[in-house]
Amino acid sequence: MEKEGCEIEALDIDYNITERKINVNPFGIFTRKPVLEADQPVKLEDGTYKKVKHVLKGVTCRAKPWEILAIVGPSGAGKSSLLEILAGRLIPQTGSVIVNQRPVDRANFKKISGYVTQKDTLFPLLTVEETLLFSAKLRLKLPAEELKTRVKSLVRELGLEAVATARVGDDSLRGISGGERRRVSIGVEAIHDPKVLILDEPTSGLDSTSALQIIDMLKLMAETRGRTIVLTIHQPGFRIVKLFNSVLLLANGSTLNQGSVDQLGVYLRSNGLQHPLHENIVEFAIESIEAITKHQRLQQSRRLQLFQQSKVADVGTMKIGKEFTRDFANSRLGETMILTHRFSKNIFRTKELFACRTVQMLGSGIVLGLIFHNLKDDLK
Repeated sequence: MEKEGCEIEALDIDYNITERKINVNPFGIFTRKPVLEADQPVKLEDGTYKKVKHVLKGVTCRAKPWEILAIVGPSGAGKSSLLEILAGRLIPQTGSVIVNQRPVDRANFKKISGYVTQKDTLFPLLTVEETLLFSAKLRLKLPAEELKTRVKSLVRELGLEAVATARVGDDSLRGISGGERRRVSIGVEAIHDPKVLILDEPTSGLDSTSALQIIDMLKLMAETRGRTIVLTIHQPGFRIVKLFNSVLLLANGSTLNQGSVDQLGVYLRSNGLQHPLHENIVEFAIESIEAITKHQRLQQSRRLQLFQQSKVADVGTMKIGKEFTRDFANSRLGETMILTHRFSKNIFRTKELFACRTVQMLGSGIVLGLIFHNLKDDLK
């Protein structure tokens, strides 16, 4: 049976970062030895040391279409780094990311995927419809009427019909709510109907109700459009956890477990832990990581064998449904005109800023004119 979708798999991902360099006195006089927390320093030819931090260590995971993969773990576990590697924004030192069991060029993969950052980066003076429309113009090569139709359809899907003509706003300018603003950010990346949607903590800064609505909307997108949705999340609520198809538990840059919520419970019990019924199983797993790692030091070889056996391949073949080698929606001139139009809307809607800049330009012209007024063309 042939199914349309994108299955993403990360294989043995290692990712390191260089934190700092430490100058060392070659004579060892009045110089303390470099103190490094966990990773060993690497000595360079010029006598300096650089600290290499291992962010991800042999991470393997899989995200399937029609499903939500949630990446969880304590702070510093490497969740955001793994997410950016899956999105093609970072390049790992070793390992690979494959789509439908074949390597894909990062630039082409970005055309069929969307990446939503943790912080909303929107223009506060544009309305919800205008924000989505400008994103559509930059991403899609469609007539104007079809673009407007797609925007209206997406507004309905995002549940933003009541605020479609309201300005987005920000912390200093009153606009739509934080949950609605997050929906707009998701809409900006979903306007071109991507097969893969990657989100960095989409519920950050939201109340429990808004957070549940966001995840519920993403769940609907996955089930109705066959999207592969990968997200990181911090302290998910009990009702939110039930919406995840798969949970990837990270700790210290390593994979502890990937599977359904029920499989996570089995994994905890196999490590001698039983989570209380009244407690969130994901939060309990994160809090129990230290106990898990101690138990796994005794049975590491057995755990690795079980993890490899738990990776069940999907017998159905996948097709992406869209060609990777798509041209850009607009020429450079076309994109410049779209961006100029968006810039002009922001400028004219900020009356105080527009007035200040106008006065500034006029003042600068007058001052420069007075400086060179009646200047004679005489070198003597």
